[in-house]
Amino acid sequence: MHRIVFLERESIIAEVRRPDFPHHWVEHAQTLQHEVKERLAGATMAIVNKLQIDAELIAALPALQMVAVAATGSNNIDVDACRERGIVVSNVRGYAVHSVPEQVLAMLLALSRNLFAYRQAVVDGRWQRSGQFCFFDYPIRDLHGATLALIGSGSLGSGVARLAAAFGMRVLRSERKDALSVRPGYTPFAEALRQADVVSLHCPLNAETARLIGEAELRSMKTSALLINTARGGLVDEAALARALHEGWIAGAGFDVLSVEPPRSGNALLAPELLALPNFLLTPHVAWASQPAMQALADQLIDNLEAFARGEPQHVLT
Repeated sequence: MHRIVFLERESIIAEVRRPDFPHHWVEHAQTLQHEVKERLAGATMAIVNKLQIDAELIAALPALQMVAVAATGSNNIDVDACRERGIVVSNVRGYAVHSVPEQVLAMLLALSRNLFAYRQAVVDGRWQRSGQFCFFDYPIRDLHGATLALIGSGSLGSGVARLAAAFGMRVLRSERKDALSVRPGYTPFAEALRQADVVSLHCPLNAETARLIGEAELRSMKTSALLINTARGGLVDEAALARALHEGWIAGAGFDVLSVEPPRSGNALLAPELLALPNFLLTPHVAWASQPAMQALADQLIDNLEAFARGEPQHVLT
């Protein structure tokens, strides 16, 4: 009988059905990193979201057969160590194909139309004192005709592309930064950054993509460009972005992720003066979290457990 331990149950607000095979189910609302080893002792299946499962931990869990990631990103799992031990790692895919793209467009619309600046101006009484029916303190740009560069064009990037096309945007799919050749239908990375009015990140975080966007890349973008990140915080040099926003290298940014979450030790992007800027929007990693998306995630998570128990593992990373 499988012993299933769900370490971060509160990371999903959804109905999680019990698997259809014999099992013993244990769940914890939250788990601190130092509690993982003790809680997974004897577990054959572990369900994790953002907790680290490294080689040392894997070596201490001889019963473990499967790690079910309650997310798409798996940079918190030592996949190589799991592979060496014969542990199957499965993730959840495609569940947020509407939720994340809609968040990207919401951020893009808010920043392009300067909604935060205009709302604050009304709060401050600027409209009430205006000499005419409206005022034009902050520039407003249309999405129609603007160029969107997608860094990563999987299901989420493709979802953003569909919505952007509906707004009349021109969409570029960026080639990998270190690519030796350019695939048909793709644009060289550096050229995509130079042409873009908006850059939206949708790639995984790994050794090749860590700090993909740094000072050089930010300075190569248009001063009127926007940067949107709903992928992983570590894709961007956050200190460089803070400077870029303060000094006007780019026009604005919308972020749903930070390099460390929750950011208990501070972060350059959490500086009060930065958060007060009308051209910077930061949300707490909720782009994926519409109710339909979370339910789809929960359903697929259990599907992965059941597929493994049948001897037909799916969505395998190892």
